[in-house]
Amino acid sequence: MELTFDREKNRQERLAFVRRHALWVRRVPNEVWSRQQADLIDSFLENARNYALSRARYLEMHRALASRRSEPMHESGARSRRAGSSPSPAG
Repeated sequence: MELTFDREKNRQERLAFVRRHALWVRRVPNEVWSRQQADLIDSFLENARNYALSRARYLEMHRALASRRSEPMHESGARSRRAGSSPSPAG
């Protein structure tokens, strides 16, 4: 089964959403949309506090990924494996 993705259709749908939302923000009193925005941001912050991954662990993972991305590529397009790293399940 092949999934197709129409980039232009997706782009048009996103633009239509942004336009509808902008119209809504203009029509609704500031107190209403401001409160909704604050509730959304508060829920993001609450979710982050409850997330099991610590800031230190996230940064460690981010650095590891960044260093992997900077490794030279082989002619095959695969990255070189470091000593001690295990091969991927597919390879």
